[in-house]
Amino acid sequence: METKAAYDRSFSKNYMLLSQEQASLIDLIRVLFNSDLAKRKFIECPAGTEQSFKYRWLIVVSILVLKILQAVSKPLAWFGSVVEIWLNLLSSNRNFGVLILNFFRGRVVKPDKDSATFLSFIGNLDTRVELDKSIKHGDSRYYAALSMMASKASYENRAYLQSTVTDHWKMEFLDCFDFWNEYQDKATTQAFMLRDKNVNPELIVVAFRGTETFDTDAWCSDFDISWYELSGIGKVHGGFMKALGLQKHTGWPKDVQRADNQPDLAYYAIRDLLRELLGTNNQAKYILTGHSLGGALAILFPAVLAFHEEEWLLERLEGVYTFGQPRVGDEKFGEYMKEQLRNFNVGYYRFVYCNDMVPRLPYDDNTLMFKHFGTCVYFNSFYKGKVVTEEPNKNYFSPLSVIPKIINAFWELIRSFSIRYTKGPEYKEGGVLRVLRLIGLVIAGVPAHSPQDYVNCTRLGSSDVYLPAVQDPSNHQQSI
Repeated sequence: METKAAYDRSFSKNYMLLSQEQASLIDLIRVLFNSDLAKRKFIECPAGTEQSFKYRWLIVVSILVLKILQAVSKPLAWFGSVVEIWLNLLSSNRNFGVLILNFFRGRVVKPDKDSATFLSFIGNLDTRVELDKSIKHGDSRYYAALSMMASKASYENRAYLQSTVTDHWKMEFLDCFDFWNEYQDKATTQAFMLRDKNVNPELIVVAFRGTETFDTDAWCSDFDISWYELSGIGKVHGGFMKALGLQKHTGWPKDVQRADNQPDLAYYAIRDLLRELLGTNNQAKYILTGHSLGGALAILFPAVLAFHEEEWLLERLEGVYTFGQPRVGDEKFGEYMKEQLRNFNVGYYRFVYCNDMVPRLPYDDNTLMFKHFGTCVYFNSFYKGKVVTEEPNKNYFSPLSVIPKIINAFWELIRSFSIRYTKGPEYKEGGVLRVLRLIGLVIAGVPAHSPQDYVNCTRLGSSDVYLPAVQDPSNHQQSI
């Protein structure tokens, strides 16, 4: 195992890096009673760094969660595989009754995990494939609606992506990727790219995959509260930076050299491919998108572009559309990004549906420094949108919100049975999502994070909710 001295932290003079592998139970107890964090072998930070008891307690919780995730990694992956195979077995044979009948007939249709019809657990929550044909290019909802469908599709396999983009959306499938995470020592970051030649100017979409339900590596990126402070930029969530391609020894150099047998790093590979693709068409633009963790990577990507002074690529960036995105940095980072987005006239729309827990994390309080920024497009459970400076109940766990959350969860459960009749058959919800709605009666933020509601928001929400990229809603709230 590499030691602290083996790392070059010159790219960041202030940082807090956690290593759950090096933390013992005794270490976790000691950190609660000693504010000097640099003395702990599982915490890497500048000498003399001290933090409050509450912050040290959060470090302990983060380490424990990471250790638990590591411990259950293999059984959880196995369980997830069984669940997904079962769900696809049911869909391949139409339903449970037909499955039993096919079993006795010896005609059971077995799902192929690499086929275009195989769906992940996330995909089974919302099986829609087609784009909303009523939302065409030129409609202010077009980018958001396409982005959310791409974000939803990013959870699926290559065959599904290629079939969906080519056959259903009539666009060009460029590629999908498994990118390397140097800190996890494996390929744990996924994304795919498509090109829409049906619009003018030509549009490239980069969609980052979010946190898969049974993927503990992705959950570790979420719960790792390490951070780095970049000069002139601010403090940024360490787990997300690692997933995007932060390197152990050199941080964020402008260019990297990878051996032929080494998997690519997300930021560098996507940046280079965008250079190539955009270089063939001077009018082409691109957008970045992602759901959940994918949304965090989508907004962090232009931050690193700005850090590297990649002005040509920033000028070609049409917009960033994120859905259920967690916080990625502190207030200084937010101010830096607002200035960069304003300078290059880039629209940034951060969608939040109702009681979704993820956009309320990590906490925005005096202990943690994380802050949201940009245009927050908030939708209630009736899919009515408004632009707000911050989503209501910004830290989620408010005693005053418990009863309203339960009432709203009951309404969402009832709506799951009625929406196909009130909005159309394409809004029908399946049994898997309804089970999640039941869980929502206890933890409202779980089903509210599903792609189904975010797709509905982009299709049913008013087009007036999208503000011009140059407008800053910091002192404005627009009801729709």
